[in-house]
Amino acid sequence: MGEVDPTFIQDVEHRPKLAATQAEGIPLIDLAALVGYSPSDGAVADSAAVEGLVAEIGEACKKWGFFAVVNHGVAAEKRERIEREAREFFGQSLEEKKKVRRDEKRAVGYYETEHTKNVRDWKEVFDFAVQEPTLVPASLEDGEEGVIEGNNQWPEYPPGLREACEEYAQELQKLAHKLMGLIAQSLGLPANRFDEFFKDHTSFVRLNHYPPCPAPHLALGVGRHKDSGALTILAQDNVGGLEVKRKSDGEWVQVKPIPNAFIINVGDIIQVWSNETYESVEHRVMVNSEKERISIPFFFTPPHYTMVQPLKELTDEHNPPKYRPYNWGKFLVTRRTSNFKKLEVENLQIHHFRI
Repeated sequence: MGEVDPTFIQDVEHRPKLAATQAEGIPLIDLAALVGYSPSDGAVADSAAVEGLVAEIGEACKKWGFFAVVNHGVAAEKRERIEREAREFFGQSLEEKKKVRRDEKRAVGYYETEHTKNVRDWKEVFDFAVQEPTLVPASLEDGEEGVIEGNNQWPEYPPGLREACEEYAQELQKLAHKLMGLIAQSLGLPANRFDEFFKDHTSFVRLNHYPPCPAPHLALGVGRHKDSGALTILAQDNVGGLEVKRKSDGEWVQVKPIPNAFIINVGDIIQVWSNETYESVEHRVMVNSEKERISIPFFFTPPHYTMVQPLKELTDEHNPPKYRPYNWGKFLVTRRTSNFKKLEVENLQIHHFRI
């Protein structure tokens, strides 16, 4: 990635401003009241503290679509270990990494030519599924049944990568369920309302490596996009680069790294489930001319058979459903096709299902 190939260059209107706006900061929420508490096992947390958390999260989801959490219960050493293993993996030769390269048949593994909005991202990734096997539709076509099983590809080196990844994913799954419980309550729903949507989930974790870029004013680590799943939980190192499009004025603002915090954002599925009470927000990743960056997003997504549609409890004659139902599995595999080829049209988006 030494020279800047034209495939990396963003259109003028989407190029980053290197002196980006410093936000007053996305909301920082302390989850200490929830540590050791799980809504599904009948444990009871301090109700007043939880009510405060619910209100904070509701406000953050409305105003920003993003927030940061601390005292989240995920052990620092689990996060440090996966980051260390990721650096070891990405430090190998391209030839070694390509031994676990993903393709149209195997959706997980290493990849270095991903596109966002049909422009190549300045990054390389390693993806792994949280549940094995993960089931997805065999065909993109509506009405065609049949599923295929996806299994992870693990490299021989570093030898500790697989264990670090699997342990981390289990911790993040627990956190995701707790956050979904708080989001449900913030919408006036029972804490366990979303549990049914994550029984055989298709969630995955991505290890992102952004090498130093000689032209950070022309390229992006990840171009502007919204996350298509339900919830994203991001660990970022201390280099920073994430930018969020502020809802109040459309300005791109930096999300500064906070030690031991996770960055949370609601995805398109929550936008649909909530009938746009909460919105998925555009974000992108800046690159750095001097430093490499590692980030690790966990994408919490439902089973392939889920029909995503506004929840009945959140719609009525005064607030009718804004989306027609769509099948998550078909949506997912359709979106993945753009990883392997440049499309002539915009990739599938939830606005294609808006009523």
